[in-house]
Amino acid sequence: MGFGQGLSGLNAAAQNLDIIGNNIANSGTVGFKAATASFADVYASSRVGLGAQVASINQRFTIGTVATTGNQFDMAIDGAKGLFRVVDPSGAVLYTRNGQFSPNKEGYLTNAQGHTLTAYMVDQATGTLGTTPAMVRVPTGNIAPKATTEVAPKMNLDADEEVIGTPSFPNVTAPSTVPDPKSYNHSLPMTVYDSLGNAHQLTQYFVKQSAAGDTSVWDVHYQLDSEAVHPTKNTLTFTSGGVLDPATAPAAITFASIGGTNSPAEDLVLNFKYDGTTQFGDDFGYSFTQDGYGAGAYASMSIATDGSIVANYTNGKTMVQGMLTLADFPNLQGLQPVGGNAWVETSASGQPILGTPGTNGLATIAGQAVEESNVDMSQELVNMIIAQRTYQANAQTIKTQDQILQTLITMR
Repeated sequence: MGFGQGLSGLNAAAQNLDIIGNNIANSGTVGFKAATASFADVYASSRVGLGAQVASINQRFTIGTVATTGNQFDMAIDGAKGLFRVVDPSGAVLYTRNGQFSPNKEGYLTNAQGHTLTAYMVDQATGTLGTTPAMVRVPTGNIAPKATTEVAPKMNLDADEEVIGTPSFPNVTAPSTVPDPKSYNHSLPMTVYDSLGNAHQLTQYFVKQSAAGDTSVWDVHYQLDSEAVHPTKNTLTFTSGGVLDPATAPAAITFASIGGTNSPAEDLVLNFKYDGTTQFGDDFGYSFTQDGYGAGAYASMSIATDGSIVANYTNGKTMVQGMLTLADFPNLQGLQPVGGNAWVETSASGQPILGTPGTNGLATIAGQAVEESNVDMSQELVNMIIAQRTYQANAQTIKTQDQILQTLITMR
């Protein structure tokens, strides 16, 4: 037995304690991955071993606890497979599990180390998703308004309503007032938008007509804001079963010269779809959709589980800005830690395999959340005790060797 074996054991145990200490120190670091030491024996030409050495330091790429933060820019990789792709100020590409981001002064999403998040961004002019990762920037400005072109009411017209004879529904020459409630059976008010994003109240008036045979007929009249009732009407024909006759084809209604002289907008052309409308012996009830909206300012950002980066606007609309880029590697253990909770690729790791969350085995994303460290404190404390005992045992080996040499020196 020589001093070499004990000394190598001390060095290996000391390195192990360093690794354990680093794990414990980073137990609160977001996205940190704990490391473990792998040991190997040392031999030369003799069968007697020369001690031990640290063969490798491996990181445990298991998922940590996903904790909700409420921060709109925070995101967690909700699974073991995948790394965020970021770039540093010099343009070098790095990879991290830390999803704590916030806008810098230019509006780019960066972490505390100044690394900028990358994603496949959408070309807003064409709506196509890019194929090369680009830096993510928080949008500014308004979303443009969209004029209503399609109105889709879905309702039940009460089959028990009586046909109205007098007073008849007002025609186009009627004054700009609300029609007499006794001249129609039901009304449906709703909001539509012109090309400038101005809101207008569209009211549909439903008037039951007399009809021959086993069909039922309702006329639909239209009024925009407080203007006169539009001269064009639509007719809804129902079968004896109370469903809309498939042959019913409502005409488009055009409202011209809207907005006045101060803010004239394009003519408002509305296409009506009454699919799903019925005439049963039940109370009048309705729901509706329309595809227009006013202008809206940017309000917030949200991250979907599939990695969609979504901008939310004050008018209730959303717009997808891009899709997060996640990276995987053939050999994660080949990645080189560079500090700041980041890694860079090496020849040992292989080239990155890029994709979007939830595809090709990559993890999904949890928005407004972060992934906590995967350090198991209980296990690390046990490992520390074992490493300490190993260190003490190797120190005892050196002490024993010293005592043997002392014995040899004192022999006479």
